[in-house]
Amino acid sequence: MRVSVIGGSAIGEAEAETAATLGRLLGQRGHTVVCGGLSGVMEAVCRGASEAGGHTIGILPTDRRADANEYVDEAIATGMGHARNALVVMNGDAVVAVDGSGGTLSELGYAAVYDRPTAGLGTHDAAHVAAVETPEEAVEYVESAVSEEP
Repeated sequence: MRVSVIGGSAIGEAEAETAATLGRLLGQRGHTVVCGGLSGVMEAVCRGASEAGGHTIGILPTDRRADANEYVDEAIATGMGHARNALVVMNGDAVVAVDGSGGTLSELGYAAVYDRPTAGLGTHDAAHVAAVETPEEAVEYVESAVSEEP
């Protein structure tokens, strides 16, 4: 399964560790991480997935694949700025949000529009976001939600 991981581009150590742990779990379970490909949560989740032998896809807001963080396996340059947020969500079967501000909020909106099961770790409160406490709970939630879909 592909899991879109969204979140803040400027984060603290606690959020970075949460995102890296999430990435490791997703990689260990054979899931592909889809993200915005830059810094913060995006870099930390890609690092964790890479350390676990997982695959990562970064859908960049810029028109240069070279702008991707070093842990992105496949960089997709869009030149679309924040409009690429829809593509990040659409290319996952489920979404996990870690932290975040305005850009993450827009992605959470797209998750609702495109009916993606969504888990949230310390992120915005929304009716369609299942608040979870740990990366393990986030992975269990999205795996369960996707396996229940027709």
